Amino acid sequence: MLASLRGDPVVSGGVIVSIDPVRNSRVTNALKTQFVADALAMPVHWYYNPMDIEKAFPGGVQKFEAAPEFHPSSIMSLHSTRRGGRRYGHNAEAEPQIVGEVILKGRDQFWNVPNVHYHHGMGAGENTLNAHCSRVLMRCLADGKGEYSSQAFLSAYIGFMTADPPAHPDTYAESYHRGFFANYAKGLPAQQCAMVTHDTPSIGGLVTIAALVFAERLRGRDVTGIQAHCRDHLALTHPDESLMRVCDRYVKLLCGLLEGPDDEGIKALLSEAGKGAGGLDVAGLVKRNLPDNQVVGRMYSPACYISDSWPVVLYLAYKYRNDPWLALRMNTNLGGDNVHRGIVLGALLGLTTGQVATNWFDQLVAHEAISEEITALISAASAPR
Repeated sequence: MLASLRGDPVVSGGVIVSIDPVRNSRVTNALKTQFVADALAMPVHWYYNPMDIEKAFPGGVQKFEAAPEFHPSSIMSLHSTRRGGRRYGHNAEAEPQIVGEVILKGRDQFWNVPNVHYHHGMGAGENTLNAHCSRVLMRCLADGKGEYSSQAFLSAYIGFMTADPPAHPDTYAESYHRGFFANYAKGLPAQQCAMVTHDTPSIGGLVTIAALVFAERLRGRDVTGIQAHCRDHLALTHPDESLMRVCDRYVKLLCGLLEGPDDEGIKALLSEAGKGAGGLDVAGLVKRNLPDNQVVGRMYSPACYISDSWPVVLYLAYKYRNDPWLALRMNTNLGGDNVHRGIVLGALLGLTTGQVATNWFDQLVAHEAISEEITALISAASAPR
């Protein structure tokens, strides 16, 4: 017992196992922080005018808040309820109704009304649909003793999304969910249900990745192997090479931060993650000391597209790495796809400090269940084999 508390190798069932409570704590904090980030940004998700955020929440969102009744930027009424993407540009009447009949049962009534909030009816501290999908994967990994199975995930994902009544509090489903279930309703095998739309390469595709990375790393898999598994996982819902290339960098960054580098090491990892297509000099950008709403809104779009959202995540992580709660509030109040950016940002920041997890996680509505799922995941992935 003493050896395991120190983190020394122990023998279990004749197998030498490396127990690392510090690493496990980092994983716990990272996963908890991503759920905090999601709930924090939820009330102003896809607000594209910062003044609208100020009007709804004077001084900006500073704590968990409920979704407002009125959403000034909502175009949910323009989104297809029969497939991914918008309502226009295809023969909608020839396709089955997905929202309300296959997924989001009983919630289609909110889709055809202008200015309805994407997360209509959600209360303070509740998590959005994609965060719940991360929990689905966490439970699959725990049930599979830390081993990833695409078949197990797809089965759990389909069961979760088609539950009646819905097994989550959300009203909106991103394009990739609707596209997947449009193909599923046509009888396509689950492995082939991903639908490619204009927003397939989006930050929302990375929401479930951290849990998979941590499970694989705790099992001892190398970075290259984890990247391959994450690409396979992404292909189930987001088959886009540009997104997969960013995912490769995200995996490498998570694995690097998991090792507990000092501040110089953290800056180096974040800088390295910005390299690649489009090349971002994150250190140079932060050094320019521009207002955040000039970086996010002028230089980079606050929308979901990975070409802009990934640089924004790295910028905020680098600039506010020593104040993670401020980083998450800034991300929230910059609007756009702040929920999914926040989940990715939260995972990164949580690896370096437990500040947000310690001070805010217990205010989440589902904190007890999420905490149990995180513990089960870490226990399963760390178990001797």
